Amino acid sequence: MPSASVHISSDKATLLRDLLKQVSRLFYTTLAVVPANVRDQVGLAYLFARAADTIADTELIDRPRRLGYLQRLREQFVSEQLDREQIRSIQQSVGSVQQESAERLLLERLDECFQVFLACSLDDQQRIRRVIVTLTQGMETDLNTFPGGASGELTALKTIDDLDRYTYSVAGCVGEFWTALMCAHRKALANWDCQRMSEIGVRFGKGLQLTNIVKDVAHDLQKGRCYIPEMMLTEVGLTPSDLLDQRNLLRFRPVLSKLVRQAVAHLDQGWAYTMAIPRHETRLRLACMWPILSAGESLKLVMNSPDLLNHAVKVKIPRSKVYQIMAMTTGTVACGYAGTAYWGHLRKQII
Repeated sequence: MPSASVHISSDKATLLRDLLKQVSRLFYTTLAVVPANVRDQVGLAYLFARAADTIADTELIDRPRRLGYLQRLREQFVSEQLDREQIRSIQQSVGSVQQESAERLLLERLDECFQVFLACSLDDQQRIRRVIVTLTQGMETDLNTFPGGASGELTALKTIDDLDRYTYSVAGCVGEFWTALMCAHRKALANWDCQRMSEIGVRFGKGLQLTNIVKDVAHDLQKGRCYIPEMMLTEVGLTPSDLLDQRNLLRFRPVLSKLVRQAVAHLDQGWAYTMAIPRHETRLRLACMWPILSAGESLKLVMNSPDLLNHAVKVKIPRSKVYQIMAMTTGTVACGYAGTAYWGHLRKQII
């Protein structure tokens, strides 16, 4: 049965939405479609994850200190009591060196995010705690796995299992969080098998992360990170450093195709997850359709790009395409027939 909601006060909700709007206008726009009684919890989890990601990516701070700040942040979600001094130290040390105004603003107001967090129900706090702990552990593993910071210090994941664990820790766990939150608050999902749907939600998240990995492969290589498993490259006679030469794209394509097919298989599960949402839960359906269809458009670009290994070229769908997807699915009121036809057409263009 859906749990009783503890509503975040209007002033704290306004504070949260104002911050979201300033940190990421696109996410803020997307979040508007999420049902009102789960919108603030999703937004808050996003802000905490974004703050953790900012800590992990702040190269002006050396790696050991970044790991230390990530641990301090995670401790706030492990402990029952907030350590406000630790929160202030993160704000002062990491926030002050941010070159992007959105990241700086987020860290400056991190203490306010925790105020909103404490206004959530205990059950929702626990759901947010669980996903942020997993995400920060994944980020720490990432920092420890890839100790370099440039292409000359390139390190790769070793096995497909390593890749699968990584995609779970930084995205699959979000599918669990989303499912638990929706099952708790949306009456229309009262009959869902939450455990089974969480497992499908994990695959949904993994598909989105695999999409990010293949489209950003050249840029990650420049940062010393190869998320393409070494064992897959060995099978086609390549090493991670070979991917720094864009002339090796043809030799890389069999590996790329396997990864893209895996991403599509995960996204197929995401689509099944979306279609399991009752028709009248239009907002939930749209919130799931948009990232799947956007990922599909990205994968189409990946498979057709002659410059995938060129770090000077960004493989990214234009924002106009994202808004086109939003308009089409909203215009058809998240119609399963129309959406499935679009996804099926995309699949044929990808694999």
